[in-house]
Amino acid sequence: MRFLLLASLFFCVSCNQSTTTGMIERTDPALDSIISPNARVEIISSGYTWSEGPLWIENKKMLLFSDVPANTVFKWTEAKGTEVYLKPSGYTGTIARGGETGSNGLALDKNGRLVLCQHGNRQVAWMDADLDNPKPVFKTIADNYQSKKFNSPNDLVWLSNGDLYFTDPPYGLEKNMADPLKQMKFQGVYCVKASGEVKLLLDSITRPNGIAITPDQKTLVIANSDTAKPYWYAYDITQHDSLINPRIFFDSRQAGEKDRRAPDGFKFDRNGNMFASGPGGILIFDKNAKILGKIKTPGDASNCALSQDEKTLFITANKYVLRVKMRE
Repeated sequence: MRFLLLASLFFCVSCNQSTTTGMIERTDPALDSIISPNARVEIISSGYTWSEGPLWIENKKMLLFSDVPANTVFKWTEAKGTEVYLKPSGYTGTIARGGETGSNGLALDKNGRLVLCQHGNRQVAWMDADLDNPKPVFKTIADNYQSKKFNSPNDLVWLSNGDLYFTDPPYGLEKNMADPLKQMKFQGVYCVKASGEVKLLLDSITRPNGIAITPDQKTLVIANSDTAKPYWYAYDITQHDSLINPRIFFDSRQAGEKDRRAPDGFKFDRNGNMFASGPGGILIFDKNAKILGKIKTPGDASNCALSQDEKTLFITANKYVLRVKMRE
């Protein structure tokens, strides 16, 4: 039973006025230990075509995020607000094309370099420039499997052993599944080893999208952004990179929403709680896939990022970038 609906204003930091009424929906008292009862949702930036891939960089006190159709990475800081950080971010070709060409998921590697899932270039790459002096110069990490180009790498996660896992749905192809440039017959989930070897982990998920690993490094969870199969899948990871014991972590149709938004990007905190974009905004699960509550967003949520101390959650949601100061 829902025991409390906590109304919250979406407060626009940049314009200093309330913009949209929303709410943090609390379905379990355990949410209070994660998000304080007086937390609010703030709009810290807006005006994007489709915001994605938020990445908080603690030592720079900055948030990076992609606007995928705009082929741009933006930077947000408390002091200066939003600035263009990197353009182009995902497509550096000279032939004009439509579709979602920009970067999507962003991460840092062990050397502190920016790593991007590039839709238009159809690769995972790192930016060959310092974080303080960004330039659209990229070095390929992986761009093919068995000599066939990827569809459009979407989201990624680093394992503690240095392996890189990423998803490869067709969303960056101009005509999606019907695009004549599509070389794969499936939408894969891959692993890039430190040696550069690319291994196919899964070819059975219809639209693999968000990807994350549990804090104990034992379970991989993948969001399937297919409204016919709107699941978060879970797999146990073996020492030899294979995925076993496939199961449905959660079916988003059980979230109690009329909105049929399929699962997208998500993150785990250190306690195994999962913040996942899906129907209605960001769903918060405990480690046993029990819904503790939801953060309602003014647009379809695409992904989220936690600050290093896990007291702040950043959310990309359509044309908005949001912040929730969950605890002081």
